[in-house]
Amino acid sequence: MDRPSDVQLPAPPSPHPPRSSSKSRSTIPLEKNPLLKHASTTNSTTNGYLILYNAISAALWANILTQVLVLALGEGYGGVFEGTDEFVRVVQSLAGMEVVHSAIGLVRAPLLTTLMQVASRFLLVWGIAFFFPGSTALSPAYTSMLLAWSLTEVIRYSYFVINLTYGFVPDAITWLRYNTFLVLYPLGIGSECWLVYRAMGEAGKAGGEGVFGGNAAVWWGLVGVLAVYVPGSWVLFTHMLGQRGKVMKGWREKKRVDATKKRS
Repeated sequence: MDRPSDVQLPAPPSPHPPRSSSKSRSTIPLEKNPLLKHASTTNSTTNGYLILYNAISAALWANILTQVLVLALGEGYGGVFEGTDEFVRVVQSLAGMEVVHSAIGLVRAPLLTTLMQVASRFLLVWGIAFFFPGSTALSPAYTSMLLAWSLTEVIRYSYFVINLTYGFVPDAITWLRYNTFLVLYPLGIGSECWLVYRAMGEAGKAGGEGVFGGNAAVWWGLVGVLAVYVPGSWVLFTHMLGQRGKVMKGWREKKRVDATKKRS
């Protein structure tokens, strides 16, 4: 699943206006106010950490994207699973830090939404691909899922790095961030659901693949996953559509103002 655009943007600092002395009625300057200096240093450290985290994540997902393209073109989708499975599991596990970021208030993303989105990815890499590798490897849905995930994450993390570093994002990156999900999100969700469905086939038959093959409890659990997954995905998709509408409206207004200034 994709994620809201502000997942790795730092939480806004609490407003602490400069204090005034009752005797002198003068405001304490920033450089002489230890509380404000501490807040500034803390915010700078948080920003630096988030830039590093997002830059590493962008590089890792770019590596996955490259591997998927090379393997798919050279060996077909069957080679994609064999060549990327373990690395994808490690990289996606790193995203568990985003739940921690949200829980401790390091970023302004809602904890429940972040937890749902990270958990859905964990389900695929640990619950499906790890325990049902045969049904996963033999499906082109694994390749299409990784293409959707890696393209989304390279754009998303790059967007955050640029925004956190420079305080603005080029129009092209903003457009990609808020428009490519219209195609990549349905592609990713459809691929994920298909892989869960294929795993259900193994869990539901006697002698099925792996330790959970022929396990009725696991089969019903996967049924429950799909029952929640589909409507939950629609809720998240419409949420992102709402975000896109707000951002693109502001983006178009900015371009209109810039164009007016150039003509004047």
